[in-house]
Amino acid sequence: MSDMSGIRQTTDGGLAGLAGKAALVTGGSRGIGAAIARRLAHDGADVAFTYVSAAGKEKADAVVADIEAAGRRAVALRADSADADAILGAVDDAAAALGRLDILVNNAGIFGSGPIEDVTVEEIDRTLAIHVRAAFLAAQAASRHLPDGGRIISIGSNLAGRVPHPGIALYSMSKAALDGLTRGLARELGPRGITATVVHPGSTDTDMNPAASPHAEAQRERTALGRFLDADDIAATVAFLAGPGGRNITGTGILVDAGANA
Repeated sequence: MSDMSGIRQTTDGGLAGLAGKAALVTGGSRGIGAAIARRLAHDGADVAFTYVSAAGKEKADAVVADIEAAGRRAVALRADSADADAILGAVDDAAAALGRLDILVNNAGIFGSGPIEDVTVEEIDRTLAIHVRAAFLAAQAASRHLPDGGRIISIGSNLAGRVPHPGIALYSMSKAALDGLTRGLARELGPRGITATVVHPGSTDTDMNPAASPHAEAQRERTALGRFLDADDIAATVAFLAGPGGRNITGTGILVDAGANA
């Protein structure tokens, strides 16, 4: 289970790797996003993150408290990634509040499933707005703030590369689009030393997909390692890509899925 009660110590570096850096994580008040925000702070970065509504403020406040307890600055910004103006404003507000912006993590996401004949236009528009348009707009806005050597990291899904069951065509399509965006960003921003990557998690124990849910065992059986991931596993990969070790990794996706797509 992920340690979501605070920023736990790790054994794979940390603290020095992102010292002096500033990051924005969209959808950072819960699940994978919260783990990423905490891990980046653990590794030395000041962190701004978005949350979608007043209902999430308590969780957002908890992440802020953990980051500040680690001695880093934290900024929680209410912004719905489905709102183009809100996501553009969040990028500029994060850079203004932290004094700079070195790392963008496009993490905000939703999950919908069901037979293709039941998918509504509204569901299509909202999914694409959050997963694709917001990632593009945030990267576009962040590119005006990022210094040479900055990082843009998006959170996709292993369902972008393989669709193991029906009912997830919209979700898989929207996450697959991040691969094309990432390759394009790598070419556009490479001359400035800015890298672009996408991390594709597999089944991860969060409130959106609990490891104890009725559907969890079928997901475990599809993995080579026979287990769910922890949100901290994804956060560790993001932190590596954001740090010195990721400076030559760009234009590509990285699977972190316990071998589900092997």
